[in-house]
Amino acid sequence: MIIFSGIQPTGRKHLGNYIGAITQYVAGQDRADPAIYCIVDLHATTVPYDAAQLRGFTYDTAAVLLAAGLDPDRCLFFRQGDVPEHTELCWLLSSVTSWGDLNRMTQFKEKSAQHRERVSAGLFIYPLLQAADVLVYRADEVPVGDDQRQHVELMREIARSFNARFGEVLVVPEHRIPEVGARIMDLQFPENRMSTTASSEQGAVYILDEPDAIRRKFKRAVADSGRDIVRRGDKPGISNLIDILAAVRESSHGEIEREFADSGYGAFKEAVAEAVVEFLAPVRERYGLLRADEDALEDVFEAGAEKARALASGTVADVREAMGVGPARRLIRRGGA
Repeated sequence: MIIFSGIQPTGRKHLGNYIGAITQYVAGQDRADPAIYCIVDLHATTVPYDAAQLRGFTYDTAAVLLAAGLDPDRCLFFRQGDVPEHTELCWLLSSVTSWGDLNRMTQFKEKSAQHRERVSAGLFIYPLLQAADVLVYRADEVPVGDDQRQHVELMREIARSFNARFGEVLVVPEHRIPEVGARIMDLQFPENRMSTTASSEQGAVYILDEPDAIRRKFKRAVADSGRDIVRRGDKPGISNLIDILAAVRESSHGEIEREFADSGYGAFKEAVAEAVVEFLAPVRERYGLLRADEDALEDVFEAGAEKARALASGTVADVREAMGVGPARRLIRRGGA
C-alpha cells in the first residue's frame, strides 16, 4: 500500500494539525510501502505571501515533522517544489476536470472571501494540484483531516474520469480520517475549526507553545452552560475539549465522559491542558536542534526529492503516453539491439 499526504508551510502548526494529520503521518510509516509526505510550498503561493517567510516556514514545518517522528529512512519526505512532475501532471489532468467541479469547492469559496483583493487562478486550481500530488504516486490512501474530505472526493472523481477516457492508468485513492480528533475546534470560538490563519492567539494551541501558555489557553477556553461534561451538539466548547483529550490519550469519548462525570469545568480544563502539555513535550524538545541546522534539512529534502522523482516520472510518462502527448514510446531505442 502507498500512502501520500502533504502539509502546507504556512504559519505555525497547531494542535489540530498535529492530531488530525501529523500523528497519522508518523503511524503511516509502519503501514505503507512507501509512506510519502511532502511540504506543499507551491500550494502556499496561491494566496498573498512573503517569499522569505515561505522559506522559513518550510524549514519550520520540516523540523516539526521530523521532531514528531517522521524518519527519512522509513518514509519518503520532500519539498513539493523540488519535484516538477507534480505541476506537469496538474496541467495534464486539467483536461478531465470541469470548471464547475472546482467552483464548488468549499475551501475555495472560504479563502476567496478572505482574499478579495486578489483571488488568484492558483487558488482556484489548488484542488487540481492537490489531486496531482496524490495521483502522481498512485497512492492508495490519503490521511487527512475532516476538512479535506471534499478535496479527496474530487481527486477520486478526477482519477475515475481520466481512466474512463484514457484507460486504467491512475489509482483511485481512499481517504483516511481519524475516528477521534478529526476536527479540532477553536478554543474561543468552538463553532469554528482551529486554524493557523483564522484563529486568535488564544483560540489556537500551537505545537511549540510553552507549557504555561498552553495551560492559560485551556483555562480561558470557552465552556458551555451547565456543568455536565458530555459530548453533545448544544455543548460545542466542552465537546471540543472531550475530543482533544480523547485524541491525546487515544481513548474514546465515552471513557472521557465517565472519568469526569463528577468533575467541574475548571478541573476538566486543567486535566486537558496537562495532557496536551505532556503530549507535545517531545516534539518541542527535539524541534530546536533540528530547526537550527538548515543545511541538514536541505539534505533531507534533496534526498527525498530524488526518490520522489524516480516514482513520479513513471506515472507522468504513462499519462503522457495515454493522452498522446509528446513522442510515442518505442519498443527499441535508436542504436539499440
